[in-house]
Amino acid sequence: MTMVASGLTSAEVADRVAAGQVNHSPDANSRSISDIIKANTFTWFNGLIGIMWVVMLVIAPIQDSLFGFVIVANTGIGIIQEFRASRALAKLAVIGEAKPVVRREGKDVAVSAHDVVLDDVIVLKTGDQLVVDGVVLHADGLEIDESLLTGEADPVDMQIDAQAMSGSFVVAGSGIYRATRVGRDSFAAGLTEQAKKFHQTNSELRDSINRFIRLLSYLLLPVGLLLFFSQWLRADLPIKEVLRGTIAGMVTMVPEGLVLLTSIAMAVAVIRLAAKKVLVQDLPAVEVLARVDTICVDKTGTLTEPGMQVREVLDLGENSNIGDALGALAAVESSPNPTLQAVGARYPNPLWAVQTSVPFSSSRKWSAATYAGHGSWVVGAPEMLLSDGDKVRSRADEIAADGARVLLLGTSDVNPDAELGPGRITPVALVVIDQTLRPDAAETVAYFLEQDVRVKVISGDNAATVGAIAAQAGVPGAENPFDARTLPQDTADIAKVLETTSVFGRVTPTQKQSMVDALHLQGCTVAMTGDGVNDVLALKSADLGIAMGSGSGATRAVAQLVLLDDKWSVMPSVVAEGRRVLGNIERVADVFLTKSFYAIFISIATGVFAVAFPFLPRHLSLLGALTIGIPGFFLALMPNTERFRPGFFK
Repeated sequence: MTMVASGLTSAEVADRVAAGQVNHSPDANSRSISDIIKANTFTWFNGLIGIMWVVMLVIAPIQDSLFGFVIVANTGIGIIQEFRASRALAKLAVIGEAKPVVRREGKDVAVSAHDVVLDDVIVLKTGDQLVVDGVVLHADGLEIDESLLTGEADPVDMQIDAQAMSGSFVVAGSGIYRATRVGRDSFAAGLTEQAKKFHQTNSELRDSINRFIRLLSYLLLPVGLLLFFSQWLRADLPIKEVLRGTIAGMVTMVPEGLVLLTSIAMAVAVIRLAAKKVLVQDLPAVEVLARVDTICVDKTGTLTEPGMQVREVLDLGENSNIGDALGALAAVESSPNPTLQAVGARYPNPLWAVQTSVPFSSSRKWSAATYAGHGSWVVGAPEMLLSDGDKVRSRADEIAADGARVLLLGTSDVNPDAELGPGRITPVALVVIDQTLRPDAAETVAYFLEQDVRVKVISGDNAATVGAIAAQAGVPGAENPFDARTLPQDTADIAKVLETTSVFGRVTPTQKQSMVDALHLQGCTVAMTGDGVNDVLALKSADLGIAMGSGSGATRAVAQLVLLDDKWSVMPSVVAEGRRVLGNIERVADVFLTKSFYAIFISIATGVFAVAFPFLPRHLSLLGALTIGIPGFFLALMPNTERFRPGFFK
């Protein structure tokens, strides 16, 4: 208890700073601006076209070098888009600009979160954010909200020796805890470090085009040599004309317009989706959702709206003060939990004079107050206020089995006390509280099911509650929710569970990530939606991460798509944009590839017959733009709702 009273000394703090035991975390965002420029500049495509462009700039008029514009435009689009995504990651933080109060040499002082050292004694009060992991040394009604980290909706009652996680918030009471993990060893820092690692969205479209260009490059060298030597040795042309004709033939063989058109089509899709309040943070994300076959959704914020609502109040007697009593009890709480917030939103404060009160505690699961002229009232979990055989409790259990939250409102024969208990309770009413299902949830789930996309609901909340919400949304298998506390640890075993189960509750952030990995093991293309910090790792592992605009900053930073107005109903529009891009680019690609094969034929024929190449590069640039490029651009913008067929260019 000496440490609790005085904390660390200045010498002890200095020793820990010297040993590196301080709350500093290295910047894990390894994607610098120079890395981004290098990655987008030094590509196979740019290498092929770039060498020929440089030669043409040296030996020919500028008009013959117009084909190099494709390199500049395509590289510019890639750099800008990737820089935006990298900048968002750089701003990612699970811990805000908190100023923790530490106890050192018997004095409480506010310091920067980065100045906390190992074994520091930290004083907590309502509203504080925990900046390091630690063990609770003293608790006075201390309750911590870990919902952003674990998905658990209810605050956690913290007792002495309980483990507290960085990134959580104090919602009630006060306490003291000792830092046991700081810097990159803490939960929040580890989560941030993993989330900041750069991850490029896999694009089958881009990869297929690059693969074709790579294969084509093996043909370019022999055909180019044939053109060069046939014109130089047999056509008796000046060396500059020989080089110009050779490069003209080689450039025509490369579908450079297709590369640029793909980037432009995706950029146009980004603009269209922005009009629907969808922020695309990575260009290839437009196409990925069109080939997703499994979408994992978090219950809170995706299927349900934030907060809760009172569905009904079941009167158990003839008391006319039910509404006033509920409003008064909700108003007493200084930091009401989501359940009491719903009660307060439904019933206004009657302004009863409070004589004594007992605030809600997640360990007690009830709150109470005594009012002048109105007696003592109690509201809380029926199982904490009524005996096992009570008929009212049995009725409450039946309602709760459907996933609703049930509160008992009753009167007490004594002034309730936190230590002595609520007294003998006379039941007055049962309050049934639901999370609000989004109006568009069922329709959107039905859309994905029609498109043969499996829907998995993965939540940190109670499994029965998650199952009930999922059933309302029309998710198949919702009647058999799985409690993830019994989920196996091996990825292959998790994959087996996922084959037969669609709804999961009590899922930890690490388990969410493991479930995405297990789906990948099955060969699935996975999209993941979420809004809390507990979703960050899973969003990062998924092929496509989708965040809600009202979600945490960390979640928005790692997601490829952000639904700015939180409307999940816009997802069919996102799918449609992806299908339009994929379908139309594949359609237009036929024209570009036909041009490439004709160019190969003309180049070989020119070389075999040893004549001058019939076109100048400027002619081919103009011809390609007017006959293929511009028409192809408009074709790429046409509606196309056909389902995506995997295997582009196969």
